[in-house]
Amino acid sequence: MEKVEKYRIYSLDLLRGLVMIIMALDHTRDFFHYDAFLHDPLNLNTTSPGLFFTRWITHYCAPIFVFLSGTSIFLQGLRKEKSELSTFLIKRGLWLILMEVIIISFLWTFDLHYKVFILQVIWAIGICMLFMGFIIRLPYKLILLLGSIIVLGHNLLDYFPGQMQGFTRDLLFNGNFATHTFFGHNLVIIYPFVPWLGLMMLGYCFGKLYSKDFTFEKRRKILLGTGIGMILFFCLLRLTNMYGNPEVWVSQKNMLFTLFSFVNVHKYPPSLLFMLMTIGPALMFLAFFEKANNKISTFISIYGRVPFLYYILHFLLLHVICMVLFMFRGHSFFEAVPEIYGIPFGFMLVGEGYSLTVVYLIWLTVVISLYPICKWYSTFKKENNYWWLSYL
Repeated sequence: MEKVEKYRIYSLDLLRGLVMIIMALDHTRDFFHYDAFLHDPLNLNTTSPGLFFTRWITHYCAPIFVFLSGTSIFLQGLRKEKSELSTFLIKRGLWLILMEVIIISFLWTFDLHYKVFILQVIWAIGICMLFMGFIIRLPYKLILLLGSIIVLGHNLLDYFPGQMQGFTRDLLFNGNFATHTFFGHNLVIIYPFVPWLGLMMLGYCFGKLYSKDFTFEKRRKILLGTGIGMILFFCLLRLTNMYGNPEVWVSQKNMLFTLFSFVNVHKYPPSLLFMLMTIGPALMFLAFFEKANNKISTFISIYGRVPFLYYILHFLLLHVICMVLFMFRGHSFFEAVPEIYGIPFGFMLVGEGYSLTVVYLIWLTVVISLYPICKWYSTFKKENNYWWLSYL
């Protein structure tokens, strides 16, 4: 089999790497900002411009990563038989779900008793991949149609909040940190998978632009047109306050905060407006940076080539640093027990932490410190074809 390397689209690695770097900022804020568990950084009554932006900019990470995961599936389909790709997606989907529940939940909590299991973005990608293992057998146009129906239509459920209550609705459509208890353990559903599945299906269909049927000029024109169209659609639909997001925007104390209200759209689950706001600029980025080739783009792309390793390691490093600083502040291990102070994360106390400046410094330190191992692993993957590399 030919190496995967020949089929890599470097602008996709660049965009994926950029959102992986930005993603770490939000998690750094969770671990280290003194206000992390006191107030919602998007609450316009309590936030500041710097805090709002720090949280809001990270909205671009999950949807772009899910979208590009669909694109990667299409590109894999250019060199694999449908049956082979289907089997791989089912296996990798199950593997990612297991990693979310066992490894990432632990990295969040540092709780060996697993009082809390968290279903967030890796779970969402995993369950979506599992379904994509069956969906890719459908005709391309049908996948495009079904994905569009889900993305455009799932906000209709906003008008029927009383229907399909409970665990099933939370798992499929609602999420939003819904907590359910099973056998003494809490399951927190942050990412319901149906809206994300629709987005991955559209990402899969988007991958066709990178087939031999499209030249660079034709692809660039489509990317720019579609990206601008999505942004304009977002603005027009948001102005109406009629559809596409559970909450409306309202005038605030000044123009800046009114803009914040306008762009503060729903992530859990991702609303139609949320997807338009994030994917539209992403398509424009791909149009402008497809041929980017400099030291900065090369540096950023490394993180996009090994996203799962980076994702695991950045959580581990952040929580270890959090633990060290917790003990340095004079606390004991007893105080580090998860949930003893109302939050399920070990070595973190409500109201205790650092300023945004310190958060940004820790974020940059973590990202840069992970570069050498990411670069090494990227090279290792390029030079080897071990079967297990495709799962990591």
